[in-house]
Amino acid sequence: MNTVSADKPRVIVLHGIWNARAWVGPLAWRLRARGFQVGVFGYPSVFGGPDVAVPSLIGRLRGQGPVSLVGHSLGGLVALEALRQAPELDVPRVVCLGSPLCGSETARALAGHGWAAALGRSGGLLQHGLPAWHGRAQVGLVAGSVPHGLGALMGALHGDSDGTVALAETRLPGLADHCVVPVSHSGLVLSPEVAALVAAFLRDGCFGAAAAQRAA
Repeated sequence: MNTVSADKPRVIVLHGIWNARAWVGPLAWRLRARGFQVGVFGYPSVFGGPDVAVPSLIGRLRGQGPVSLVGHSLGGLVALEALRQAPELDVPRVVCLGSPLCGSETARALAGHGWAAALGRSGGLLQHGLPAWHGRAQVGLVAGSVPHGLGALMGALHGDSDGTVALAETRLPGLADHCVVPVSHSGLVLSPEVAALVAAFLRDGCFGAAAAQRAA
């Protein structure tokens, strides 16, 4: 089983589409407060997309020893795509926050209404997601259940969602763990509760007691 050093384990946090490095600042700060050594990976999500972000992330990770990844929305897809392309990377664990691993109906609705340019070079990955996860890293996903967001406004989502990504879109065979928190898509980055769950998974490989305490 993959293990993570208990002495200030290293983590890189990735933002989602239409965001910049500062967007994940609150989450990075909370993880540092919990004893992690945290870096933030910024990338041009629209004009560069995964064609730029994935090779850049692979280059940053290569030869650096164990570094876990936390990705919000598109950031989670970029993280897993990097590991799919470079499975030898020493990434013990990945936490995805509201990532549409099975593809995003909101993204498909935007493209269908003539707004594909808003998704830029990330459109394909967002619309189609990733195949079932077969990598070495343990992958956990935290999903939101408060439907406040673009997808809800467009009427693109059916069933429970965080307003941008449907819960069903976050479930993928091969995930180590999955939990749901009452926050919106944006709230996944801002929530202290989500940060606690992320820290638990990064240390233990499961949401475990943190998720049980939340549900109690």
